[in-house]
Amino acid sequence: MTEGERRLRPPRNTLNERAVTWWRAQWLLLTLAPVAVLAVLGALIAPARVWLLAPAAVLAVLGLACAVLMPMWWFRVHRWEVTDEAVYVRTGYFRQEWRIAPMSRIQTVDTVRGPLEQLFKLSTVIVTTASSKGAVRIEGLGHELAAELAERLTHITQTTPGDAT
Repeated sequence: MTEGERRLRPPRNTLNERAVTWWRAQWLLLTLAPVAVLAVLGALIAPARVWLLAPAAVLAVLGLACAVLMPMWWFRVHRWEVTDEAVYVRTGYFRQEWRIAPMSRIQTVDTVRGPLEQLFKLSTVIVTTASSKGAVRIEGLGHELAAELAERLTHITQTTPGDAT
């Protein structure tokens, strides 16, 4: 193997495009709760109406802007790849994180589908390793791909000798 082949390169696979809509829904739900509370209180408490409705409006505008812009950015950054040697994941927003889990260190492979993920036909594959950093998560996969990936990882890890360290 040459030095050029050993260089770390970005993982090749993108997430499912429905992940953008899923992230937007999460932002909007997260924004809706405080905006609704402030709006209801502003409607009910006349002396504090301006002090409650103004922050509600600011939060609503910021939440909507984040729901439109952030998921597109995340989609460009988040990548994953599985080889016979390791699972590679790149995530992050301002501070990007690369995680590499060697097959010999993988302990369990789980597939999770929360209520919103189910609505958007998405899944998360969680690869638990012997790392103190925690599990490697690949979020925003189509549920068929996630099931195939979990099956593939299980097969590869069963045929990979464990790490003696």
